[in-house]
Amino acid sequence: MSLSVCFVSFIFLLVISVFLFWCGFFFVVNDLVVFIEWDIISLNSSSVVMTFLFDWMSLLFMSFVFLISSLVILYSEDYMHGDLNIVRFIFLVLMFVASMMFLIISPNMISILLGWDGLGLVSYCLVIYYQNIKSYNAGMLTALSNRIGDVALLMVIAWMVNFGGWNYIFCLDFLNDSFEMGLISLLVVLAAMTKSAQIPFSSWLPAAMAAPTPVSALVHSSTLVTAGVYLLIRFSAAFGDLLSSFLLLISGLTMFMAGVGANFEYDLSSIIALSTLSQLGLMISIISVGFASLAFFHLLTHALFKALLFMCAGSIIHVMGDSQDIRFMGALSFQMPLTSVCLCVSNFALCGMPFLAGFYSKDLILEMCLLSYVNVFGFLLFFVSTGLTVCYSFRLSYYVFCGNFNLYSMFSMSEMNFSMVSGMLGLLFVTVFGGSVLSWLIFPTPSMICLPFYMKGLVLFVSLLGGWLGYLLSHSYLGCFLMSLRFYGLSSFSGSMWFMPYVSTYGVVLSPLFVGYSSCSVFDFGWSEAFGGQGFYFLIMTLSSVNQWWQYNSLSVFLLFFVMWVVVLMFIFCF
Repeated sequence: MSLSVCFVSFIFLLVISVFLFWCGFFFVVNDLVVFIEWDIISLNSSSVVMTFLFDWMSLLFMSFVFLISSLVILYSEDYMHGDLNIVRFIFLVLMFVASMMFLIISPNMISILLGWDGLGLVSYCLVIYYQNIKSYNAGMLTALSNRIGDVALLMVIAWMVNFGGWNYIFCLDFLNDSFEMGLISLLVVLAAMTKSAQIPFSSWLPAAMAAPTPVSALVHSSTLVTAGVYLLIRFSAAFGDLLSSFLLLISGLTMFMAGVGANFEYDLSSIIALSTLSQLGLMISIISVGFASLAFFHLLTHALFKALLFMCAGSIIHVMGDSQDIRFMGALSFQMPLTSVCLCVSNFALCGMPFLAGFYSKDLILEMCLLSYVNVFGFLLFFVSTGLTVCYSFRLSYYVFCGNFNLYSMFSMSEMNFSMVSGMLGLLFVTVFGGSVLSWLIFPTPSMICLPFYMKGLVLFVSLLGGWLGYLLSHSYLGCFLMSLRFYGLSSFSGSMWFMPYVSTYGVVLSPLFVGYSSCSVFDFGWSEAFGGQGFYFLIMTLSSVNQWWQYNSLSVFLLFFVMWVVVLMFIFCF
């Protein structure tokens, strides 16, 4: 293999990832935290200080980000082979990873904002990479949705001036009951909701699929959408009961909405994007219950199998002539056996198949939820959303792997792209073994979870029921008796993310555009025209025409006016 920019970037990021993983392992074993303050410049008793926080959480997260980024860049060498600007694409990806690093290792709100805004800016450049109308609209929706979170972080920075500094780790423990910390926590939650696409900011996440598939594998697994979850994990010690209840409601509804929407979707990339949204809701909901370390555990395991899932989807789209409709697929297990194995393993990990990466985190989350003080509504959201996850995963697997082949280009399929296969196999290995390694590393002392038999079997029952429903949904043929056509309003509401894409686009711009049109009609083209330039113009024209008529008339008119003025003057002199 020639030393291309992709291969060099892959080796560089992989070496850093291995080094950071061993550092994280060392920090976990020895319970170390390293806090570095770098005084960049001091001027008249004012210091510009760059701070870094290295603990097991930041080191492990950076290691996973570098690992997935390296494999994504290796995968991109074949996927973006025909792109003339591949170097620019790789540099954008590296800038994306660097912005995420700023966010991870910064305990300072100023440097967090640098990484936060860097993610937003580079994500906009990557979403509009293909430069068409759909990409431009998706990029604008992504950028404007994230700007709300940027404003919230700016307000946090302004309010933290009251504390004499912007290092939030100094303020979490002793100010968690104060009004100031409550306001800061509320603004942080708002920022995290925009970046992690929680209700009502969910519409940008499926729209961001307009980016190239390697970017989607990176964005939806470990970088952009997980930035909000990571910030919530860091600030979780400052959340009060009311804020935690609000966060549980929003994230639970997001989890449920994404699970229902994925079962109505036929676009391969959109199904996986909605599954990302569902898992983000799961992470944030378990943070709101009070288990931030469990959310971080699921964040890492989810990054592994979700990146593999996107890579497999990109490989399928690549050989299907850029077709993403799962109804055109079928029997791909005969045509693409290696990709099919990787997709099945990542799907099983998403469902929580025992001893894969997702099992260790999802099963632990659900059992801790059963042990916690969660009301019936939150309990139903957790378990119904878990069943919906298995449902759309089985539905996706059935459409892609089973049945007959439904596309004409079946003889042009090939899995001979070495870089794409290497990237997928690397993630397949860590998807199978990463969950157990992380569980031993993060939780060296196992938790004793004592539940009744029916509660222990509830997770398995919900998963099997969801798989059975997914199989039934796969057999729903198009006809006059199809339930989605008989209840079209409910189906369109559920399948369109509860109308959030319309609310986020038309709903936001329709009223201002109508007000602008009305004001323009009434003022610019109405009263201001009558009393402004056009009205003055018509008045001058009328007076000019009268004067012109006066100039063109005969001597009798002048004599008439002369007599009239003489009479007026005589009348004035007489009195």
